[in-house]
Amino acid sequence: MMNLRNKWLLSGSLALSLLFTAALPPSAAEAAAVTTSAVVQSSSTLITEYEQFLQEKYGITFRQGTVTRGQFLQEVAKVLHLGPAESKPVFSDLGADSPYYSSAAALYEQGIITSLKIEADKPLQATSALYIAVKAAGLTELAHSYPLSKTTDALKQIGYSHAGLSLSASQELAAAVHSGLLPSSFYKEVKGKAASSDLAEALLVQILSIKGEYKHYIGYTSDADIYGKLADAYNTSDIIQSPELQTVVDTALKQNLVTGYNLKDNRFDANFVDSLTLTYGHDNLKHAVQLIGLLRSEGIRVKVQFEPKTSAFIYLKEWGEPVQTENYKVVQIENGNYIAYAKEYDLKFEFANAADKARFQPVILQYAKKNSEDQTGLIASSWWQPLYYSSTKLDDYIQITNNKITGAGHYYAQSFSLNEPSAAIVEGFKKLGTGLDIQSYPIWVDKPFFNYLNGESL
Repeated sequence: MMNLRNKWLLSGSLALSLLFTAALPPSAAEAAAVTTSAVVQSSSTLITEYEQFLQEKYGITFRQGTVTRGQFLQEVAKVLHLGPAESKPVFSDLGADSPYYSSAAALYEQGIITSLKIEADKPLQATSALYIAVKAAGLTELAHSYPLSKTTDALKQIGYSHAGLSLSASQELAAAVHSGLLPSSFYKEVKGKAASSDLAEALLVQILSIKGEYKHYIGYTSDADIYGKLADAYNTSDIIQSPELQTVVDTALKQNLVTGYNLKDNRFDANFVDSLTLTYGHDNLKHAVQLIGLLRSEGIRVKVQFEPKTSAFIYLKEWGEPVQTENYKVVQIENGNYIAYAKEYDLKFEFANAADKARFQPVILQYAKKNSEDQTGLIASSWWQPLYYSSTKLDDYIQITNNKITGAGHYYAQSFSLNEPSAAIVEGFKKLGTGLDIQSYPIWVDKPFFNYLNGESL
């Protein structure tokens, strides 16, 4: 039976090995050294990851070394998306013409800073950064609920006592420790020290994380429970419906403006770093499970996010009476054809580095790209034209255009096209819908999918 993607077309390194030896077990000192090395490596990796995220998503870069209070306030306001303050506070040491004034005013209005003395050019103290971060992350009430015993326990972990601290200051430091706002790798950097650029970046990322605005993913390919999480994500997803958007894009289908489109929900957006991310689309859970296993067997460890998707396209009446299921619905249109809505998904992968991202395509072309009907050695439900793409340019990928419509709550529609017809598609969308944001931008796809858009079979 012809699969759904083919119908839509007609209408428009190595697994890691364990080496066993008869070596004696390591001494306690050797074991401790190995553990310490692993922690240091993990912390270093996280710091690099935080730095790259802040640079790509927010344009934030701290110079190595000293961070000033003004710089930190400016970047906190940025990650909180704070606009100009309605009030105009008069700071004792910061004029309205200062580049830091608008950020300080917005943070003061929100109660994130409480003093009218800013000291913008002074080095940012680690404790001061924590007081600001606790409030910016929305943890104030939690902090001020702390009894003395819990506060004392937390302060000991960072080498502090209550001496010289107000009750609220002690509580806020304690909450920063217990909540994870202050990563444990920075405990030794707090007492009596200026905040390093690494600590400042870590706090910004933790603020975003606590507010649900950092990366979203169900796990790593290497996680023992990744398959169960993947199955749960797939089984709890449904066909997406957005009447406001579908009025526009279904009409576009009927007018042959596009040959298909996707509906997605931005609440599942992975928010990964674009330069390290690939998006892989499919409709079959077994394929997704085997794809994860394939990447594991090739030694590729990546973050994985499951993004539900509904694919819509014209189902021609000459294909016969469509069979509807929970995951596949059709609606007949005026000319006797149907618009089909199929439950699908995108897997977002964030790779550790550019080299691993480049390794993905050869693996797919060897093990998940169908080239003949009787081909063996492929993972389940491999497609003739697999779909995977990058938002940044890659060698051996081809640029196409994503034509995207947003503005209907948290849903959006997108239709991929060759570059040449994109302008006409966007203009057509604009004529069909009002009050919606319509834009187009380049993406880079695998060659088989480019050929598919070009009407070629392989």
